[in-house]
Amino acid sequence: MPTSLVLLADTHLPKRAKALPEAAWEAIEAADVVVHAGDWVDEPTLDALETRSRRLIGVWGNNDGPGLRARLPEIARAEIEGLRFAVIHETGAAQGRERRMDARFEDVDVLIFGHSHIPWDTTTPNGVRLLNPGSPTDRRRQPVCTFMTAVADAGALREVTVVPVRR
Repeated sequence: MPTSLVLLADTHLPKRAKALPEAAWEAIEAADVVVHAGDWVDEPTLDALETRSRRLIGVWGNNDGPGLRARLPEIARAEIEGLRFAVIHETGAAQGRERRMDARFEDVDVLIFGHSHIPWDTTTPNGVRLLNPGSPTDRRRQPVCTFMTAVADAGALREVTVVPVRR
């Protein structure tokens, strides 16, 4: 069965925004699986996503303190619709990322990451799909804040979409 996904990272609440945008909450509540690639900053955001998501997969990021690190792994792995996913916050510099992630994540089909706040969608030479959803609360040098949606279905990732969010 097709599984709808929402991909988030770098929510930085309440430092960069007071709350997640309503468009993000609507997508979260409609999705089968929500993935958060770290830098939550506060535990209430994790609590809210656990409550409002059907299934949540998350990791801690460099701005997450001891409470979040106690509740979340540094790297999460899951199989969804025949696809092997991994989630991590940081992957290092953009230059050479595909080669480094091929070496580090040989056993995954999709790697979701955050940290840069810059949406990213590439495929490594070994076929690993690298996705960074950007940030729904802090656009940094981007024109708008973002998150991603996708559909996992029978071993394929389809309909990967960067969703712009106006705050």
